Amino acid sequence: MCEILHKFLMGLREFIKEYFLGFWDYETPKVMVVKNTTLGVIYRSVQFLVITYFIWYVFINEKAYQESETRPESSVYTLMKGTAVRGDAILDTVEYVRPSEGGDVISAILRREVTYDQRQGTCAEHCKVTNANCTTDTDCVKGEVDFDGHGIRTGMCVKYLNHTFKTCEVQTWCPIEEYAAVREPALEAAINFTVFIRNSIQFPRFNVLRGNIKDVRSKRDMHKYLNKCHYDEEKEPYCPNFRLGYIAEQASQNFSELCKTGAVIGVFINWKCNLDLDPSHCKPTYSFRRLDLRKDQAGYYYRFAKYYSKDGVESRTLIKAYGIRLDVIVHGHAGKFSPIPTIIGTVTAMTSVGICTIICDWIMLHFIDKNEVYSDRKFDEIVKEPAVPTPTELSYINSSGSNHSDLSEGVPL
Repeated sequence: MCEILHKFLMGLREFIKEYFLGFWDYETPKVMVVKNTTLGVIYRSVQFLVITYFIWYVFINEKAYQESETRPESSVYTLMKGTAVRGDAILDTVEYVRPSEGGDVISAILRREVTYDQRQGTCAEHCKVTNANCTTDTDCVKGEVDFDGHGIRTGMCVKYLNHTFKTCEVQTWCPIEEYAAVREPALEAAINFTVFIRNSIQFPRFNVLRGNIKDVRSKRDMHKYLNKCHYDEEKEPYCPNFRLGYIAEQASQNFSELCKTGAVIGVFINWKCNLDLDPSHCKPTYSFRRLDLRKDQAGYYYRFAKYYSKDGVESRTLIKAYGIRLDVIVHGHAGKFSPIPTIIGTVTAMTSVGICTIICDWIMLHFIDKNEVYSDRKFDEIVKEPAVPTPTELSYINSSGSNHSDLSEGVPL
Protein backbone atom coordinates (compact mmCIF):
# COMPACT_ATOMS: atom_id res chain seq x y z
CA MET A 1 0.00 0.00 0.00
CA CYS A 2 2.81 2.38 0.91
CA GLU A 3 4.63 1.52 -2.33
CA ILE A 4 1.57 2.34 -4.43
CA LEU A 5 1.10 5.66 -2.64
CA HIS A 6 4.81 6.45 -3.12
CA LYS A 7 4.56 5.77 -6.90
CA PHE A 8 1.46 7.93 -7.13
CA LEU A 9 3.12 10.86 -5.37
CA MET A 10 6.25 10.54 -7.51
CA GLY A 11 4.11 10.50 -10.69
CA LEU A 12 2.18 13.51 -9.52
CA ARG A 13 5.43 15.33 -8.78
CA GLU A 14 6.79 14.61 -12.28
CA PHE A 15 3.53 15.77 -13.85
CA ILE A 16 3.55 19.06 -11.94
CA LYS A 17 7.23 19.57 -12.76
CA GLU A 18 6.71 18.97 -16.50
CA TYR A 19 3.63 21.20 -16.55
CA PHE A 20 5.45 24.00 -14.73
CA LEU A 21 8.50 23.80 -17.01
CA GLY A 22 6.35 23.48 -20.15
CA PHE A 23 4.38 26.55 -19.16
CA TRP A 24 7.43 28.71 -19.90
CA ASP A 25 8.06 27.21 -23.36
CA TYR A 26 7.71 29.47 -26.39
CA GLU A 27 5.78 28.20 -29.39
CA THR A 28 6.01 29.59 -32.93
CA PRO A 29 4.21 28.43 -36.08
CA LYS A 30 6.11 26.75 -38.83
CA VAL A 31 6.07 28.68 -42.13
CA MET A 32 5.58 26.61 -45.27
CA VAL A 33 5.70 28.14 -48.75
CA VAL A 34 3.36 26.34 -51.18
CA LYS A 35 3.86 27.46 -54.76
CA ASN A 36 0.50 26.42 -56.17
CA THR A 37 -1.27 28.90 -58.47
CA THR A 38 -4.80 27.67 -57.71
CA LEU A 39 -4.29 27.90 -53.98
CA GLY A 40 -2.64 31.30 -54.33
CA VAL A 41 -5.59 32.71 -56.32
CA ILE A 42 -8.04 31.43 -53.70
CA TYR A 43 -5.95 32.90 -50.88
CA ARG A 44 -5.71 36.37 -52.43
CA SER A 45 -9.38 36.34 -53.46
CA VAL A 46 -10.55 35.57 -49.92
CA GLN A 47 -8.21 38.25 -48.59
CA PHE A 48 -9.67 40.76 -51.05
CA LEU A 49 -13.25 39.90 -50.03
CA VAL A 50 -12.52 40.20 -46.30
CA ILE A 51 -10.68 43.51 -46.67
CA THR A 52 -13.37 44.91 -49.00
CA TYR A 53 -16.10 43.89 -46.55
CA PHE A 54 -14.46 45.74 -43.66
CA ILE A 55 -13.52 48.85 -45.64
CA TRP A 56 -16.76 49.32 -47.58
CA TYR A 57 -19.47 47.86 -45.33
CA VAL A 58 -18.10 48.05 -41.78
CA PHE A 59 -16.22 51.35 -41.94
CA ILE A 60 -17.87 53.32 -44.76
CA ASN A 61 -21.47 52.08 -44.68
CA GLU A 62 -21.92 51.20 -40.99
CA LYS A 63 -19.37 53.78 -39.78
CA ALA A 64 -17.78 51.47 -37.23
CA TYR A 65 -15.29 54.19 -36.39
CA GLN A 66 -18.02 56.24 -34.70
CA GLU A 67 -19.48 56.27 -31.22
CA SER A 68 -23.26 56.12 -31.65
CA GLU A 69 -26.45 56.97 -29.80
CA THR A 70 -29.72 55.24 -30.76
CA ARG A 71 -32.09 56.31 -27.97
CA PRO A 72 -32.54 60.08 -28.29
CA GLU A 73 -35.02 62.24 -26.41
CA SER A 74 -37.89 63.41 -28.57
CA SER A 75 -41.12 65.45 -28.36
CA VAL A 76 -43.99 65.64 -30.86
CA TYR A 77 -46.76 68.23 -31.22
CA THR A 78 -49.53 67.85 -33.82
CA LEU A 79 -52.28 70.17 -35.03
CA MET A 80 -54.80 69.67 -37.83
CA LYS A 81 -56.12 72.52 -39.96
CA GLY A 82 -58.91 72.82 -42.52
CA THR A 83 -62.56 73.71 -43.05
CA ALA A 84 -65.26 71.63 -44.70
CA VAL A 85 -68.90 72.11 -45.70
CA ARG A 86 -71.65 69.55 -45.08
CA GLY A 87 -74.97 70.81 -46.37
CA ASP A 88 -75.50 74.22 -44.82
CA ALA A 89 -73.12 73.50 -41.93
CA ILE A 90 -69.51 74.62 -41.71
CA LEU A 91 -67.24 72.08 -40.00
CA ASP A 92 -64.09 73.22 -38.24
CA THR A 93 -61.41 71.36 -36.30
CA VAL A 94 -63.60 71.14 -33.18
CA GLU A 95 -66.08 69.02 -35.13
CA TYR A 96 -63.83 66.53 -36.88
CA VAL A 97 -60.49 66.38 -35.00
CA ARG A 98 -59.82 64.26 -31.89
CA PRO A 99 -57.99 65.64 -29.99
CA SER A 100 -58.02 69.16 -31.44
CA GLU A 101 -54.36 69.54 -30.37
CA GLY A 102 -52.53 66.28 -30.01
CA GLY A 103 -49.23 64.77 -29.09
CA ASP A 104 -47.93 61.87 -31.13
CA VAL A 105 -51.47 60.68 -32.01
CA ILE A 106 -54.18 62.65 -33.83
CA SER A 107 -57.27 61.59 -35.81
CA ALA A 108 -59.69 63.15 -38.28
CA ILE A 109 -63.33 62.07 -38.67
CA LEU A 110 -64.14 61.23 -42.30
CA ARG A 111 -67.57 59.61 -41.95
CA ARG A 112 -70.22 59.40 -39.22
CA GLU A 113 -73.14 57.16 -38.30
CA VAL A 114 -75.42 59.10 -35.94
CA THR A 115 -78.11 57.74 -33.64
CA TYR A 116 -80.34 60.61 -32.45
CA ASP A 117 -82.42 61.00 -29.28
CA GLN A 118 -81.36 57.96 -27.33
CA ARG A 119 -82.89 57.62 -23.86
CA GLN A 120 -82.59 55.15 -21.00
CA GLY A 121 -85.37 52.57 -21.32
CA THR A 122 -86.27 49.12 -22.59
CA CYS A 123 -86.38 47.91 -26.19
CA ALA A 124 -85.92 44.77 -28.28
CA GLU A 125 -82.40 43.44 -28.59
CA HIS A 126 -80.91 43.49 -32.08
CA CYS A 127 -81.70 40.31 -34.00
CA LYS A 128 -78.05 39.65 -34.94
CA VAL A 129 -76.94 39.31 -31.32
CA THR A 130 -76.23 35.69 -30.32
CA ASN A 131 -79.23 33.98 -28.63
CA ALA A 132 -81.30 37.17 -28.89
CA ASN A 133 -84.18 35.53 -30.84
CA CYS A 134 -86.92 34.02 -28.72
CA THR A 135 -90.52 32.71 -28.81
CA THR A 136 -91.50 32.90 -25.13
CA ASP A 137 -90.32 34.70 -22.00
CA THR A 138 -88.65 31.52 -20.77
CA ASP A 139 -86.07 31.90 -23.56
CA CYS A 140 -84.84 35.13 -21.97
CA VAL A 141 -82.98 34.99 -18.64
CA LYS A 142 -83.58 38.07 -16.51
CA GLY A 143 -80.39 39.94 -15.55
CA GLU A 144 -78.28 38.15 -18.18
CA VAL A 145 -75.70 40.26 -20.03
CA ASP A 146 -74.52 39.11 -23.45
CA PHE A 147 -70.99 40.03 -24.46
CA ASP A 148 -72.15 41.21 -27.90
CA GLY A 149 -75.42 42.64 -26.64
CA HIS A 150 -76.51 46.17 -25.83
CA GLY A 151 -77.76 45.91 -22.25
CA ILE A 152 -79.25 43.82 -19.44
CA ARG A 153 -82.07 41.44 -20.33
CA THR A 154 -85.38 42.02 -18.57
CA GLY A 155 -86.69 38.46 -19.00
CA MET A 156 -89.36 39.53 -21.51
CA CYS A 157 -89.67 38.32 -25.12
CA VAL A 158 -91.02 41.17 -27.26
CA LYS A 159 -91.79 41.87 -30.92
CA TYR A 160 -88.79 43.05 -32.91
CA LEU A 161 -89.81 46.43 -34.39
CA ASN A 162 -92.36 45.85 -37.19
CA HIS A 163 -91.30 42.26 -37.88
CA THR A 164 -93.21 39.10 -37.03
CA PHE A 165 -90.41 37.46 -35.00
CA LYS A 166 -89.39 38.34 -31.45
CA THR A 167 -86.18 39.05 -29.53
CA CYS A 168 -85.32 39.41 -25.85
CA GLU A 169 -85.99 42.79 -24.31
CA VAL A 170 -83.01 44.68 -22.83
CA GLN A 171 -82.63 47.71 -20.61
CA THR A 172 -80.30 50.13 -22.41
CA TRP A 173 -80.12 53.36 -24.41
CA CYS A 174 -83.00 53.17 -26.90
CA PRO A 175 -83.34 53.10 -29.84
CA ILE A 176 -80.44 50.72 -30.44
CA GLU A 177 -77.72 51.99 -32.76
CA GLU A 178 -77.79 49.16 -35.34
CA TYR A 179 -81.36 49.88 -36.56
CA ALA A 180 -81.62 53.60 -35.82
CA ALA A 181 -78.29 55.03 -36.99
CA VAL A 182 -78.30 57.59 -39.80
CA ARG A 183 -75.32 57.20 -42.15
CA GLU A 184 -73.91 60.54 -43.26
CA PRO A 185 -71.93 61.00 -46.50
CA ALA A 186 -68.16 60.83 -46.32
CA LEU A 187 -66.16 64.02 -45.84
CA GLU A 188 -64.27 63.87 -49.16
CA ALA A 189 -63.04 67.47 -48.68
CA ALA A 190 -60.77 66.19 -45.88
CA ILE A 191 -58.27 65.17 -48.56
CA ASN A 192 -56.99 68.77 -48.44
CA PHE A 193 -56.81 69.02 -44.64
CA THR A 194 -53.28 69.64 -43.39
CA VAL A 195 -51.52 68.17 -40.38
CA PHE A 196 -48.86 70.25 -38.66
CA ILE A 197 -46.22 67.98 -37.07
CA ARG A 198 -43.54 69.62 -34.95
CA ASN A 199 -40.74 67.36 -33.78
CA SER A 200 -37.73 68.17 -31.63
CA ILE A 201 -35.01 65.61 -30.99
CA GLN A 202 -31.97 65.71 -28.73
CA PHE A 203 -28.92 63.48 -28.53
CA PRO A 204 -27.71 64.00 -24.93
CA ARG A 205 -24.42 62.17 -25.41
CA PHE A 206 -23.33 64.70 -28.05
CA ASN A 207 -25.33 67.67 -26.71
CA VAL A 208 -27.06 68.19 -30.08
CA LEU A 209 -30.64 69.48 -30.42
CA ARG A 210 -32.42 69.48 -33.77
CA GLY A 211 -35.93 70.31 -35.03
CA ASN A 212 -37.88 69.56 -38.20
CA ILE A 213 -38.84 73.21 -38.85
CA LYS A 214 -36.77 75.55 -40.98
CA ASP A 215 -34.81 78.21 -39.07
CA VAL A 216 -35.93 81.76 -39.89
CA ARG A 217 -34.96 85.17 -38.62
CA SER A 218 -38.14 86.18 -36.77
CA LYS A 219 -41.44 84.79 -35.51
CA ARG A 220 -43.27 86.83 -38.15
CA ASP A 221 -41.27 85.20 -40.92
CA MET A 222 -41.82 81.80 -39.31
CA HIS A 223 -45.60 82.32 -39.20
CA LYS A 224 -45.62 83.49 -42.81
CA TYR A 225 -43.55 80.51 -43.94
CA LEU A 226 -45.69 77.92 -42.13
CA ASN A 227 -48.93 79.33 -43.57
CA LYS A 228 -47.65 78.89 -47.11
CA CYS A 229 -45.52 75.76 -47.26
CA HIS A 230 -46.39 72.10 -47.78
CA TYR A 231 -43.89 69.31 -47.28
CA ASP A 232 -41.91 68.21 -50.32
CA GLU A 233 -38.93 65.86 -50.00
CA GLU A 234 -36.86 67.83 -52.50
CA LYS A 235 -38.15 71.44 -52.35
CA GLU A 236 -39.43 71.79 -48.76
CA PRO A 237 -37.78 69.17 -46.51
CA TYR A 238 -38.14 71.46 -43.46
CA CYS A 239 -41.86 72.20 -43.87
CA PRO A 240 -43.92 70.33 -41.21
CA ASN A 241 -47.31 70.66 -43.00
CA PHE A 242 -48.65 67.45 -44.58
CA ARG A 243 -51.86 67.07 -46.61
CA LEU A 244 -53.99 64.08 -45.64
CA GLY A 245 -54.18 63.23 -49.34
CA TYR A 246 -50.38 63.22 -49.56
CA ILE A 247 -50.08 60.96 -46.50
CA ALA A 248 -52.62 58.48 -47.93
CA GLU A 249 -50.83 58.50 -51.29
CA GLN A 250 -47.42 57.87 -49.71
CA ALA A 251 -48.93 54.99 -47.72
CA SER A 252 -50.27 53.52 -51.01
CA GLN A 253 -53.89 53.97 -49.96
CA ASN A 254 -57.00 55.22 -51.78
CA PHE A 255 -58.45 58.16 -49.84
CA SER A 256 -62.05 57.40 -50.89
CA GLU A 257 -61.74 53.88 -49.51
CA LEU A 258 -60.26 55.21 -46.26
CA CYS A 259 -63.33 57.41 -45.84
CA LYS A 260 -65.52 54.28 -45.76
CA THR A 261 -63.62 52.14 -43.27
CA GLY A 262 -61.08 54.42 -41.61
CA ALA A 263 -57.42 53.53 -41.11
CA VAL A 264 -54.42 53.81 -38.81
CA ILE A 265 -51.38 55.24 -40.58
CA GLY A 266 -47.91 55.47 -39.10
CA VAL A 267 -45.89 58.62 -39.75
CA PHE A 268 -42.26 57.65 -39.25
CA ILE A 269 -39.74 60.44 -38.67
CA ASN A 270 -36.20 59.14 -39.11
CA TRP A 271 -33.13 61.06 -37.96
CA LYS A 272 -29.81 59.62 -39.10
CA CYS A 273 -27.11 62.11 -38.21
CA ASN A 274 -23.40 62.05 -38.98
CA LEU A 275 -22.07 64.49 -36.38
CA ASP A 276 -18.60 64.46 -37.92
CA LEU A 277 -20.23 67.01 -40.24
CA ASP A 278 -21.94 70.22 -39.19
CA PRO A 279 -25.23 69.55 -37.29
CA SER A 280 -27.11 71.50 -39.99
CA HIS A 281 -26.67 68.42 -42.22
CA CYS A 282 -28.80 66.43 -39.75
CA LYS A 283 -32.20 66.42 -41.51
CA PRO A 284 -35.30 64.29 -40.91
CA THR A 285 -36.75 61.91 -43.47
CA TYR A 286 -40.39 60.81 -43.48
CA SER A 287 -42.08 57.56 -44.40
CA PHE A 288 -45.72 56.49 -44.17
CA ARG A 289 -47.24 53.05 -43.73
CA ARG A 290 -50.68 51.71 -42.90
CA LEU A 291 -50.66 49.83 -39.61
CA ASP A 292 -54.11 48.17 -39.48
CA LEU A 293 -53.92 45.70 -42.35
CA ARG A 294 -55.35 42.67 -40.51
CA LYS A 295 -58.22 41.35 -42.64
CA ASP A 296 -60.55 40.75 -39.70
CA GLN A 297 -59.88 44.10 -38.00
CA ALA A 298 -59.00 46.51 -40.81
CA GLY A 299 -60.21 50.08 -40.37
CA TYR A 300 -60.49 52.57 -37.55
CA TYR A 301 -63.57 53.90 -35.76
CA TYR A 302 -64.67 54.95 -32.31
CA ARG A 303 -67.85 56.15 -30.57
CA PHE A 304 -68.66 59.21 -28.53
CA ALA A 305 -71.86 60.86 -27.40
CA LYS A 306 -73.29 64.37 -26.96
CA TYR A 307 -75.58 64.58 -23.93
CA TYR A 308 -78.47 66.99 -23.43
CA SER A 309 -81.84 67.29 -21.69
CA LYS A 310 -85.05 66.95 -23.71
CA ASP A 311 -88.45 67.41 -22.03
CA GLY A 312 -86.70 67.03 -18.68
CA VAL A 313 -85.25 63.62 -19.64
CA GLU A 314 -81.54 62.99 -20.14
CA SER A 315 -80.90 62.18 -23.79
CA ARG A 316 -77.91 61.75 -26.01
CA THR A 317 -76.80 61.63 -29.64
CA LEU A 318 -74.49 58.68 -30.24
CA ILE A 319 -71.88 59.12 -32.97
CA LYS A 320 -69.88 56.29 -34.53
CA ALA A 321 -66.96 58.00 -36.23
CA TYR A 322 -64.78 56.50 -38.97
CA GLY A 323 -61.54 58.31 -39.59
CA ILE A 324 -57.78 58.40 -40.15
CA ARG A 325 -55.62 58.08 -37.06
CA LEU A 326 -52.02 59.20 -37.42
CA ASP A 327 -49.41 57.68 -35.10
CA VAL A 328 -46.19 59.70 -35.20
CA ILE A 329 -43.20 57.45 -34.48
CA VAL A 330 -39.71 58.93 -34.14
CA HIS A 331 -36.45 57.03 -34.70
CA GLY A 332 -33.04 58.59 -34.17
CA HIS A 333 -29.42 57.56 -34.67
CA ALA A 334 -26.38 59.78 -34.32
CA GLY A 335 -22.70 58.95 -34.65
CA LYS A 336 -19.41 60.75 -34.12
CA PHE A 337 -15.78 59.73 -34.49
CA SER A 338 -14.22 58.06 -31.45
CA PRO A 339 -10.82 56.34 -31.16
CA ILE A 340 -12.07 53.36 -29.13
CA PRO A 341 -14.52 51.91 -31.72
CA THR A 342 -11.97 52.75 -34.43
CA ILE A 343 -9.28 50.65 -32.70
CA ILE A 344 -11.72 47.81 -32.03
CA GLY A 345 -12.88 47.78 -35.66
CA THR A 346 -9.33 47.87 -37.01
CA VAL A 347 -8.14 45.02 -34.76
CA THR A 348 -11.20 42.97 -35.71
CA ALA A 349 -10.47 43.53 -39.39
CA MET A 350 -6.83 42.50 -39.03
CA THR A 351 -7.79 39.42 -37.03
CA SER A 352 -10.45 38.40 -39.55
CA VAL A 353 -7.86 38.29 -42.32
CA GLY A 354 -6.55 35.15 -40.57
CA ILE A 355 -9.63 33.29 -41.81
CA CYS A 356 -7.98 33.26 -45.23
CA THR A 357 -5.21 30.98 -43.94
CA ILE A 358 -7.72 28.61 -42.29
CA ILE A 359 -9.76 28.29 -45.51
CA CYS A 360 -6.70 27.70 -47.69
CA ASP A 361 -5.22 25.14 -45.25
CA TRP A 362 -8.50 23.24 -45.35
CA ILE A 363 -8.57 23.29 -49.17
CA MET A 364 -4.89 22.29 -49.37
CA LEU A 365 -5.18 19.34 -46.98
CA HIS A 366 -8.52 17.99 -48.25
CA PHE A 367 -8.54 18.66 -51.98
CA ILE A 368 -5.00 19.34 -53.25
CA ASP A 369 -2.83 17.14 -50.97
CA LYS A 370 -3.65 13.81 -52.62
CA ASN A 371 -0.34 12.16 -51.70
CA GLU A 372 -0.27 13.68 -48.18
CA VAL A 373 2.98 15.49 -48.99
CA TYR A 374 1.73 18.80 -47.57
CA SER A 375 0.34 17.26 -44.39
CA ASP A 376 3.64 15.46 -43.71
CA ARG A 377 5.47 18.79 -43.93
CA LYS A 378 2.90 20.84 -42.05
CA PHE A 379 2.50 18.63 -38.99
CA ASP A 380 5.63 17.46 -37.12
CA GLU A 381 5.36 15.14 -34.15
CA ILE A 382 8.53 15.26 -31.98
CA VAL A 383 8.67 12.45 -29.43
CA LYS A 384 12.09 13.34 -28.06
CA GLU A 385 14.46 16.19 -28.81
CA PRO A 386 17.33 14.79 -30.95
CA ALA A 387 20.89 15.31 -29.79
CA VAL A 388 21.92 16.48 -33.26
CA PRO A 389 19.36 18.27 -35.45
CA THR A 390 18.58 16.29 -38.59
CA PRO A 391 17.55 18.62 -41.40
CA THR A 392 15.03 17.34 -43.93
CA GLU A 393 15.66 17.37 -47.62
CA LEU A 394 13.53 20.46 -48.38
CA SER A 395 14.04 22.51 -45.18
CA TYR A 396 16.26 25.51 -44.83
CA ILE A 397 16.96 28.32 -42.38
CA ASN A 398 16.85 31.80 -43.79
CA SER A 399 18.86 34.77 -42.60
CA SER A 400 16.30 35.71 -39.99
CA GLY A 401 16.30 32.27 -38.43
CA SER A 402 12.81 31.16 -39.58
CA ASN A 403 12.32 27.51 -40.43
CA HIS A 404 10.79 27.28 -43.93
CA SER A 405 9.81 24.42 -46.21
CA ASP A 406 9.74 25.24 -49.88
CA LEU A 407 7.44 22.82 -51.71
CA SER A 408 7.74 24.34 -55.16
CA GLU A 409 9.27 21.21 -56.68
CA GLY A 410 9.00 17.47 -56.39
CA VAL A 411 5.41 17.45 -55.17
CA PRO A 412 3.11 15.49 -57.47
CA LEU A 413 -0.39 17.08 -57.65
